[in-house]
Amino acid sequence: MAGASGKSFIGRFGVHLAVLFFVALWTVPTLGILISSLRDKDQIVVSGWWTALATSSQTSAGRLGTAKDQAQKDGKYIITGNLLAAGDAGTVTSFGTRSQEPGKYQAGAPADLGDGVTLQVNADGSYLLSSPKAFEGDRGQRVYFEASAPPKFTTDNYRNVLFSEGIGRSFLNSLTVTIPATIIPILIAAFAAYALAWMRFPGRALLIAVIIGLLVVPLQMSLIPLLKLYNGVGLFFGVPSKTYLGIWLAHTGFGLPFAIYLLRSYIAGLPREIMESARIDGASDFEIFVKIVLPLSFPVLASFAIFQFLWVWNDLLVAMVFLGTDADQIVLTAKLNALLGSRGGNWEILTTSAFVTIIVPLFVFFSLQRYFVRGLLAGSVKGG
Repeated sequence: MAGASGKSFIGRFGVHLAVLFFVALWTVPTLGILISSLRDKDQIVVSGWWTALATSSQTSAGRLGTAKDQAQKDGKYIITGNLLAAGDAGTVTSFGTRSQEPGKYQAGAPADLGDGVTLQVNADGSYLLSSPKAFEGDRGQRVYFEASAPPKFTTDNYRNVLFSEGIGRSFLNSLTVTIPATIIPILIAAFAAYALAWMRFPGRALLIAVIIGLLVVPLQMSLIPLLKLYNGVGLFFGVPSKTYLGIWLAHTGFGLPFAIYLLRSYIAGLPREIMESARIDGASDFEIFVKIVLPLSFPVLASFAIFQFLWVWNDLLVAMVFLGTDADQIVLTAKLNALLGSRGGNWEILTTSAFVTIIVPLFVFFSLQRYFVRGLLAGSVKGG
């Protein structure tokens, strides 16, 4: 039965269900990254974030003591020690002497290694290696073992990232790149959008078509030609290649097509009567733009500012091409990428870095979020 609003209960329930689905779709991965950023680095490697509250099991390797560690007792030579590192709160469940069979023997049970040599590894990691003959050699036997460990959470990951050398400087470098690279395209696009929406001149339709076509040009395809063009012009005027000016212009060029398209759609939907009244009163196009169009276009300007800020702040490729890797130029994303190592296997750094870089974009988004939805609907409804 339809309600007073004209919508059935099933329709309203479906809408709410769809909203919850999309919220979960975006929230669950973010929650997973947050949990992983707080987990112990060894547990991140062996189990997923959804098992963070459960006991994890992992296979490790260690070496027994050498001949110099042996002692004689009851006619046998023995070596004792512990396979678990100091401070590890784990329980050994099984062990083995081959990587193919790390769980061949149960913890606490002696294993016959041949020639009368036995090895017993206990649940607490302590071991007893016994032999009727004296041990020789300065390299202990390698032992593989499976150990279960309780959930372990730590803030060491954030400490390693936040207090790494050069992080503060790279944070300021990112702001130096992002703020101008957000403001410059907005200023240029606002003028261009007004001209394309309300001014009549030859070739306007062709220019709009070209701008729309630029929206589909891949950044990766135009990056190197743009760099060569910039270096050529810079060489002619004696401007260094690796400067902030270069990356500001690059981000401006990549962001302008979408900015002009979005702003023009919104500005073209503003009431024509307002413009005509202003012209009757003697206002010029510049005065109409500054006093009428800009104040009315603030929602769409804020929406594009969010998009552009997020894009530039999270950028790594353009920054690596147009900026150097010196401490006074390297941006935050490049610095965090350097912390991952050459193979990028430090998962604890990767997940923690994700939340370190998200702080500023979240602040920008929540500051402008009330204009975000209105800006996304730019041009979809004509003004009355």
